[in-house]
Amino acid sequence: MTESVHLNRRGVLFVLSSPSGAGKTTISRKMLEADGDIALSISATTRPPRPGERDGVDYHFVDVDTFKQMAADGEFLEWAHVFGHRYGTPRARVEELLAAGKDVLFDIDWQGAQQLYQEAGPDVVRVFVLPPTMEELERRLRSRGTDSDEVITARMARAANEISHWDGYDYVLINDAVDECYGEVKAILRAERLKRRRQIGLIGFARDLIRSVPDADTKL
Repeated sequence: MTESVHLNRRGVLFVLSSPSGAGKTTISRKMLEADGDIALSISATTRPPRPGERDGVDYHFVDVDTFKQMAADGEFLEWAHVFGHRYGTPRARVEELLAAGKDVLFDIDWQGAQQLYQEAGPDVVRVFVLPPTMEELERRLRSRGTDSDEVITARMARAANEISHWDGYDYVLINDAVDECYGEVKAILRAERLKRRRQIGLIGFARDLIRSVPDADTKL
């Protein structure tokens, strides 16, 4: 029986963005539960914890002065203001995950996606999830039962702004049915993992295959 071949590869920095209520949190959770080779980048934020959120698990909760100092010290890969609070991606955690052979999942907005791409370039894969209609998006937000009418109005306005940046992403999906959309996200991740430029050992492996044929008329 032929022994299976495993080639090392570069990690994928996988960005999943969407307006609030469009489904990225559900899809992210499904990805993390099903795939042991991808881990979530935990953001730092200055907003207070919501009920049930845990420091170091959902977010790293810090005060404004601490956040400003971290930004000044270059500790963030990206950071942005969102709804009056600051959010940022700690660089050290991402580097630690990549060194451990993991892909990294980012739940960030278009500003963060743009900054991350400027920082890490070809390692970044950007996926934007759209709602099927704005009416459906508002229905999903209201069905949570956690936000006032004023907050929902603000979220809808922000959603329109976020959607206007759809063309800054590599892939754009419509989340009409969450299981189908999740399947599309999985397919994107699988294809990106298999891209030639991410297969670190591929050149040497191909050369060894050619050298194993004594009379091969091929330039090495």
